[in-house]
Amino acid sequence: MTRVTADSTTNGRVDADPTAVARPDDLAALAHASGTTFILALFVDLNGKPCAKLVPVEAVEELQNDGVGFAGYAVGAMGQEPKDPDLIALPDPSSFTPIPFVREGLAIVHCDPHVNGTPWPYAPRVILRNVLDRLRTEQGLEAYAGAEVEYFLVRRDASGKLVTADPGDNAAQPCYDARGVTRMYEHLAAVSRAMNTLGWENYANDHEDGNGQFEQNFAYADAMTTADRVITLRYLLSMIAEERDMIATFMPKPFADRTGSGLHLHLSLWRDGASAFPDAADERGLGLSEVAYEFTAGILEHAGALQAILGPSVNSYKRTGAVSTTSGASWAPRFPTYGGNDRTHFIRIPDGHRIELRGGDGSANPYLAIAASVAAGLDGITRSLDPGTVGGDNGTSRAALPQTLLHAVDALDADPVIRGALDAATVEPEETKSVADYFSRIKREEFFSWHSTVGSWELDRYLTAY
Repeated sequence: MTRVTADSTTNGRVDADPTAVARPDDLAALAHASGTTFILALFVDLNGKPCAKLVPVEAVEELQNDGVGFAGYAVGAMGQEPKDPDLIALPDPSSFTPIPFVREGLAIVHCDPHVNGTPWPYAPRVILRNVLDRLRTEQGLEAYAGAEVEYFLVRRDASGKLVTADPGDNAAQPCYDARGVTRMYEHLAAVSRAMNTLGWENYANDHEDGNGQFEQNFAYADAMTTADRVITLRYLLSMIAEERDMIATFMPKPFADRTGSGLHLHLSLWRDGASAFPDAADERGLGLSEVAYEFTAGILEHAGALQAILGPSVNSYKRTGAVSTTSGASWAPRFPTYGGNDRTHFIRIPDGHRIELRGGDGSANPYLAIAASVAAGLDGITRSLDPGTVGGDNGTSRAALPQTLLHAVDALDADPVIRGALDAATVEPEETKSVADYFSRIKREEFFSWHSTVGSWELDRYLTAY
C-alpha cells in the first residue's frame, strides 16, 4: 500500500505507507496508490443532480487523458437537446476522493464537462471557476467558503407516508437533544469517520431544530473545494443512510410543521494568504474591514435575484415563508438584513473572519450558490456599496425576499449581475446561448408544473365549499 496525500486545495486523503507520495495532479497514480478499483467520474447539472459513469481503474489513463462521454440532454438541466454533441467530462485530479466506506475500492473524481473541446458554459463547476477567476483578476482576491449541510432522515411507513426515521424523535423542541443524537449514533459516527478519513476535519454533529433533522460540519476551504465537498457529502449521506433503510433528504421543507433545511454559506475573501475581512478598528463594531462591508452590501443589494439561486425549488419558499413551526421558530430569513451574531438575519456576522449567508437551502446547487454570491459581493466591492446600519430596521428599508420561486425568477431576470454570474462561462451571451435565460425558463416551467397540479390542500378547501 502507498500513501495518497493531497495539498490544501484537494478533497481526498487516504493514509497507508508513508514512504510513497502520489502527485495530486496525476489521477492514475492517485487511483493506483489508494487501491481504487472503480472511479465515479461525477458532475452535477444546474439542478444539482449528481451524474456519473463508473470507470474501472484499468481505464483510468483514458479517463485522465480523454474524459468520459455523456448524452447531455439525458443528463438533465445542462442546456442541451437530443441532437447536440456529447458532453465530455474531464476529471480534476485535485478532487480525487477515495470512498471505500461506501464501497470497497470506490472513489469519486469531480469533472468539468466540455463540448467540442471547450468548457461547457452550462456546467455549474465551470461557472464557479469563471466567477472565481474574475474575482482574482479584478480584485486580487480568493474566495473561501464553509457550508452547513442540513438534512432529514426519514422513512416511508406501510401506507407510503413520509415519517421520521427515528420513531422516538418526537419532542416538541428536539434541537441538540443528546438522546436523539445517540439513537442515530451509528449513522452520524459513520459519516463523521468518513469525513475525517478524507481530511475534511469534521468538528461537530448535531440534531437540528426539526424532528429527524441533522447537521454534520466540516472545515472551510477554498470555494471550489467546499462546493465539491457539499456534493460529495450529499452523496455519502444518501448512501450511508440507505444502508440503514433510511432516506437522507435535502428537500428544503419536507414537513409543513417543522423547520426547513438550509445550506448556510460562510464566506470570506483572502489576499496574499491572509483574510481580507478582519479589522479590529471597525467602528461599526462587528470587526470587519471595509472590503468585507462592501462585499456584504453587494449580496444584500442583489438578495432578491440571488434567492432564485439560493432557493431554486418550489419547495424553497415553503421554508422562507414559514410563519411558525412546532419548535417555535423557522430560522429562515424573510428580509435582506445583516447583523452580528443574530440568526434572524439574511447575513449573520458571527465574527470578524467571515459572513454567514443564511438564505440558501438544501436544494441549492453549491457551485451556483457560491458563484452568484461571490458575483454579488464583487459588485458591492466594485461599486463601493454600503450595507447600511447594522441590524437595519428588520427589513422595512428593503423589499422582503421573494414569496415564491416565480417571484424570485422575476427578480433574477431583472438583475444583470446575478444573470452575469450564470453566464460567466459564456463567451458571447446571446438569447439562444444565455445560461441565465435557460435557467430562468426551466425554473418557470418547474413553478407552473407544480401550479397545474391539484393537491390535498385544494381538495380540503374547495371540494364542498360551494
